[in-house]
Amino acid sequence: MEDRQDKLEDALEVVEIKKENGFAKGVITGVLSAICIFLILGAGGIFWLQGRFSTGNVGPSASANIMNNTVRTKINELTSMIHQYYYEDVDTQDLIEGLYKGLFKSLDDPYSAYYTEEEYQEMMISTSAQYFGIGAVLQQDRETMQVSIIRVYDETPSQKAGLKAGDTIVKVGDIDARSMELSELVTHIRGEKDSKVHLTIAREGEDSYLEFHVKRGKVEVPTVDGRLLEDGIGLIVIAEFGKATAKDFEKQVEDLQAQGMTKLIVDLRDNPGGIMESVTEILDYILPEGLIVYTEDKYGNRQEVSSDGERYLDIPIAVLINGNSASCSEIFAGAIRDYEYGTLIGTTTFGKGVVQTVSPLTDKSAIKLTTAKYFTPKGENIHGTGIEPDIKLKYKYSGAKDKKYNYKKDNQVRRAIKELKRMNRPS
Repeated sequence: MEDRQDKLEDALEVVEIKKENGFAKGVITGVLSAICIFLILGAGGIFWLQGRFSTGNVGPSASANIMNNTVRTKINELTSMIHQYYYEDVDTQDLIEGLYKGLFKSLDDPYSAYYTEEEYQEMMISTSAQYFGIGAVLQQDRETMQVSIIRVYDETPSQKAGLKAGDTIVKVGDIDARSMELSELVTHIRGEKDSKVHLTIAREGEDSYLEFHVKRGKVEVPTVDGRLLEDGIGLIVIAEFGKATAKDFEKQVEDLQAQGMTKLIVDLRDNPGGIMESVTEILDYILPEGLIVYTEDKYGNRQEVSSDGERYLDIPIAVLINGNSASCSEIFAGAIRDYEYGTLIGTTTFGKGVVQTVSPLTDKSAIKLTTAKYFTPKGENIHGTGIEPDIKLKYKYSGAKDKKYNYKKDNQVRRAIKELKRMNRPS
């Protein structure tokens, strides 16, 4: 849970949610189904929507055509020079795919990209039972593209191989980890069951790189864990917002209340995000009636998700956040803050406040394009800035790192307990 670089991008498993009737509130116009990258070599720091783009209610720029005669002539001239003078043979199809990729790179947006048919298929493997990974959560620095491991799950291939939180991935096989965005890199990390992926690792305190051959396996990690601490204060840790997270959260609350819980700490530290429907279901369970989050595209089209107020959690709440709390974690923290329904403790969140749409094309390739911003209930877009905590407190753990975690040694949990002890129910 250390605040390392406070720079999270996206990661591994892709989780698909079919759009149900009435679930139009959470997605932008024209999108047929929603997905998020799910960080377990797994939930994403980025928030995705998948489907065909709408042909309605768009501006004149939608029909822009850059392929005029001058552009065609220049492309053919450049291609001819490459074929004639480049020191090795070049596949023409690779050049064509490079043109498509370059079009999206010109946006200077790390979240928009073009995927070949093979890349798109690899990206979607994790929606099937044939996906196997290594059980680690990754982050990528926006500027340096450096990829680091921020969490290794127990009893997973990563832990068994000896990987540790804080390790930097230098290479995946022969691929420079900094040469591509994380969502593409992880397609090379996952693969068939019991196959191996070779990782070159830089570790603090080591003079040279470490080499790991990690056997891929099926990774199933619960996203919610909880316990009763002291004086009726419960602690629920949400690792990611997955398919079952909302139901697991509700069950955890009910179990803790049966044990006497009257106040709650929700730990979102190092939670990179996940499925929008998951976080909004949890917020619907916690908050009274009202707006939870909304999105807007560049044409002003607005889509809202609201709490129906049929139930809400009427107990004092503290929320722990840090620089790796991103996307759906920020939707959670932003709604709690705007409703003044709890106290945010920790450090500023990542700042991921934009929405991507993934759309398959007719030739089975696909594009991922940033299409909208999302806003907190009071209308703040936190992209690039994040959410400031009510109580700024950098994480320190005074216990031995090689021993079992002790909440009493966690300064942010201790501060949350202190705050909750003097709180009544939310106003």
